[in-house]
Amino acid sequence: MRTTTYRMRSGRFLGVLAAGLIILGVTAIAWAFGAPRVVVTVLLVLGGLVALAGLWIVARPPVVLRLRDDSIEVRGVKTGWTDITEVGRVETTHGAALALRTKRPDDTVLLPLSWLAPKQVPKLETTLRDRLNTAHGYTIWDGTAADPAAPAE
Repeated sequence: MRTTTYRMRSGRFLGVLAAGLIILGVTAIAWAFGAPRVVVTVLLVLGGLVALAGLWIVARPPVVLRLRDDSIEVRGVKTGWTDITEVGRVETTHGAALALRTKRPDDTVLLPLSWLAPKQVPKLETTLRDRLNTAHGYTIWDGTAADPAAPAE
């Protein structure tokens, strides 16, 4: 089974790491001004945990999209390839997004492109097109005419 995973841009989470470092800085200032030991300890533990969480999420951002042979999973919503009728770019209030329209009435799955690294977007669009064509049995027309020996009916 072929699975392709797309993760969020790690840069979106640098703020978590920065917040942890700011708390550690405040801890150092509180210690320098002679704050009670319990305050310094609490700030130190809090800042350390937030900084570690920030490092973790920057190193391993959340999965936003998983492409499998039989289905696509966007933010935890799993849809079969044959249930998708159309894929296209749309403009939303948060910028460009990929819209996956399904056979279910009034059901469109949106994937904001700003969540992905810019280098991933063209590859994702090509992969989506290829997998949808495969699922629906489409082939890309190469510009040649059909064999004249087999007339159309």
